[in-house]
Amino acid sequence: MNPTDTRTRSPKRQQPDPGRARRAAIGLERCAPVVLETAGWSDYALLDSGEGRKLERYGGYRIVRPEEQAMWTPRRPPSEWENADAQFVGIGDDDDDGRWRMPRPLTETWPLAYGGIPFLGRFTSFRHVGIFPEQATHWEWIARHVSTARRPMRVLNLFAYTGIASLVAARAGAEVTHIDASRKAIGWARENQSVAGLEALPIRWICEDAQRFVDRELRRGKRYDAIVLDPPKFGRGPKGEVWDLFADLPRMMRACRKLLSDRPQFLVLTAYSIRASYLAIDELVAECLAGLDGVLESGELVLREEGGGRALSTSLFSRWSAERLT
Repeated sequence: MNPTDTRTRSPKRQQPDPGRARRAAIGLERCAPVVLETAGWSDYALLDSGEGRKLERYGGYRIVRPEEQAMWTPRRPPSEWENADAQFVGIGDDDDDGRWRMPRPLTETWPLAYGGIPFLGRFTSFRHVGIFPEQATHWEWIARHVSTARRPMRVLNLFAYTGIASLVAARAGAEVTHIDASRKAIGWARENQSVAGLEALPIRWICEDAQRFVDRELRRGKRYDAIVLDPPKFGRGPKGEVWDLFADLPRMMRACRKLLSDRPQFLVLTAYSIRASYLAIDELVAECLAGLDGVLESGELVLREEGGGRALSTSLFSRWSAERLT
């Protein structure tokens, strides 16, 4: 089953649009707000949500994790939540720091797959399991752009985590450079490549601060046909570099614009856990891409509960492509 990609846009304006001339001048077709929806696949489902939690299925495991945006009431009986294989319990006011409670011993890792690419799920101490399923709509979009480009593609994946997007892009035919500041994440990503049997794919795995890497590539005159960014709200590089999304993202986006080749294909930005509107990153990306033709979509990534239930918003995104896919 392929993830559902549903776009929801605001109604057409009936009054004159003062931004129309500006959009035409920079050559961008801007579409916002757009809601990109993932309904799940054989190895993932959002089963239920509510009261600040979500119940999900990852492969053979059902897990419960905090989710502050789930302000409604769960629909499934309490017994289904209580019988979950694992539940993450936060410590104090920080839901990202805590521990897993498991009624029975479970292996640290377990097999998962997306689109024919096997990889490993893992219980981490910061509630994540190695995959952000709402990104599936981006993965499918990236694969289609790479495979239909009909030319060699160089893709840069920044803040790249466990490498699912890197594997998807490389399998579609791209040469990928994968950057993450965490040695554990790089190790996990390379492990996923091995599990998938895709060791022959052209992927460079580099543990480095993303901004430092981008700055050095610019000095070297390197260029990429596509860039994917999934920056955290706050983070640290391997040499103590500090990343703050609100302070550092503008500089990063301007540098990424300079890093794009003369024939750029796409750019994808996703932002999690920030108190901001999609308009903030939409305007930033539009400003940084001034002068490029193409399509810019901005909005939210959401997960749809199994069976067509409620939609749970997970993150903001803005993505540009030189051509609209049909």
